[in-house]
Amino acid sequence: MRQINVVLVDKKLENLLNKAKNDEPQVYKFLNRAFDDLKKDPTCGIQIPKNLIPKYYIQRYGIDNLWKYNLPNAWRLMYSIKGSDISILTVVLEWLPHKEYDRRFGYL
Repeated sequence: MRQINVVLVDKKLENLLNKAKNDEPQVYKFLNRAFDDLKKDPTCGIQIPKNLIPKYYIQRYGIDNLWKYNLPNAWRLMYSIKGSDISILTVVLEWLPHKEYDRRFGYL
């Protein structure tokens, strides 16, 4: 059985998570629930078709797959999965409210 790890993409995101703990406790709670779900099953989110992955994510993170996890209150958690024979690494790229998600994907 492969080991599953959930990590934040960078220190900036770690700082945002720590800030959310005090400033947005409900969002912080939602995120931790999502992290627990992703540790159990990294594919529990919705896979974004490759042709719909915004260039922002490809250029900034060099990813070739993107997943969306729907959080309560219309927030979205975006992540990518990297795997090997030994482990699966779920890399959290960002979380954002629905309006920003729509902008990121060009829906607005």
